[in-house]
Amino acid sequence: MRILVTGGAGFIGSHIVDAATAAGHDVAILDNFWPHGGGRRANVNPKAQLFDLDIRDRAVAEICARFRPDAISHHAAQHSVAVSTRDPLYDADVNVRGLINVLEAAAAAQVRKVIFASSAATYGTPRHLPVDEGHPQMPESPYGISKMAGEHYLRFYAAARGVRFTALRYGNVYGPRQDPNGEAGVIAIFCTRILNGRPIRIDWDGEQQKDYVYAADVAAANLLALDRADGESINIGTGVGTSVNALHRAISQSVRRDVSVERAPKREGDVRTCVYAIGKADASLGWRPRTALFDGIGETIAYFRSVPAA
Repeated sequence: MRILVTGGAGFIGSHIVDAATAAGHDVAILDNFWPHGGGRRANVNPKAQLFDLDIRDRAVAEICARFRPDAISHHAAQHSVAVSTRDPLYDADVNVRGLINVLEAAAAAQVRKVIFASSAATYGTPRHLPVDEGHPQMPESPYGISKMAGEHYLRFYAAARGVRFTALRYGNVYGPRQDPNGEAGVIAIFCTRILNGRPIRIDWDGEQQKDYVYAADVAAANLLALDRADGESINIGTGVGTSVNALHRAISQSVRRDVSVERAPKREGDVRTCVYAIGKADASLGWRPRTALFDGIGETIAYFRSVPAA
């Protein structure tokens, strides 16, 4: 199968490219290497074609016409909640207008399917746990709003232009290549600080829990979605909540030394617990997470040890 991965030099996108090429697919990457995003030249798989382009560029249609993908895995995005809050116009320009540009190109090139990187941020504060796909979508940031809007546009293009889709609502994805310099990605932030001999900061009492899913498992879900779960929106998580204190203990165990902690007050907007139901992923995709948190943390630490700039 021919697969175009937008954002394929980024954190999650590059893992999808690696998994797809390893499975024997013909893969192309579309990435503009935005300095504030996740795209890195070092992440580019040499077996994939590379198109250095912004998803908002009209030339995306030319790329699709030339490469003729069977599927597009759309992972190029403005991914920062903080940036979306500071600049909602920019967030919408990339995440909504950029998606529409890709969908127009997909329809014109008769691409069979688009797999969309959505987000559990579309749910907002959980009203019940675990959060399933029927939970109300009440996003509390422009980023979450733009991802929810993206799902609606997918439904429109499926009905009006015949572009099939699957939307994957990601929990807290972690693993090698994650940017440790942003406001998100606590595991990457902790790993790099520890490797640099610096203390980690834990807000609140550290017992707040999130659902952490390993990047390679997310890539596996994307490959399964190539020919399954048409028209569905599906949670991709673990169904297990892990506290910040538990992360601290697991990382300390992995590096085999005590890690110093700086305590800080609760941050405004922090949610106590977010855990996502994954029964639909199993039923519709045949997917379940395979990587235990401790193993994933070990792989993440090994990666950051190997990166001089970390």
